[in-house]
Amino acid sequence: MSGKLITFEGPEGSGKSTQIRLLAEKLEGQGIEVLCTREPGGTATGEQIRNLLQHDAAGEPLADRAELLLFTASRAQLMDRVILPAVERGGWVLCDRFIDSTMAYQGFARGMDLATLDAINTFAIYERKPDLTLLLDLDIEAGFGRLEERYSDSEESHDRFEREAREFHHRVRDGYRKLADREPARFRVVDAHRTIDAVEAAVWSAVKEALL
Repeated sequence: MSGKLITFEGPEGSGKSTQIRLLAEKLEGQGIEVLCTREPGGTATGEQIRNLLQHDAAGEPLADRAELLLFTASRAQLMDRVILPAVERGGWVLCDRFIDSTMAYQGFARGMDLATLDAINTFAIYERKPDLTLLLDLDIEAGFGRLEERYSDSEESHDRFEREAREFHHRVRDGYRKLADREPARFRVVDAHRTIDAVEAAVWSAVKEALL
């Protein structure tokens, strides 16, 4: 049985990591080998790049093109070292963000040319697109309300992207919706305003319909 690549996308605070964990548990209950990973990151190299991108580790502002290429470098390493080997042995990979984050954040929000981003993405992923992309759609203010709750109970604080102006994040959300309209066969849009259990049920329904 061939493996599958499922990616989770959505604005900040949409609950991707929670839903990935819940879906992994369900798939493992079906006897499927599941590997969970994230972008940027997922490899030793990728985690170093994540620190640069999310947490200003270099101590200098990142040029937009440098930001783009760091994301895609992390993605290429993840594909080569983790995703493709897992899928080739029949495993299912669940990835927190993937190519559509580049399109939404660097394309629609930062204004970079979408055709150029498509070409760079295609090169970085060895032309292996996700089998299914779950877009957890959430109002921007609701998402940031969730982030405030999360950070109030921890020592973490907003990362570089979360500190962007709200208008930036509205462009991200609008971009995701346009991407879903562009590839309806790959995308399933899930209303993430609902309870965790309701979103979990919607995600499971989408996975069953598309892949099982």
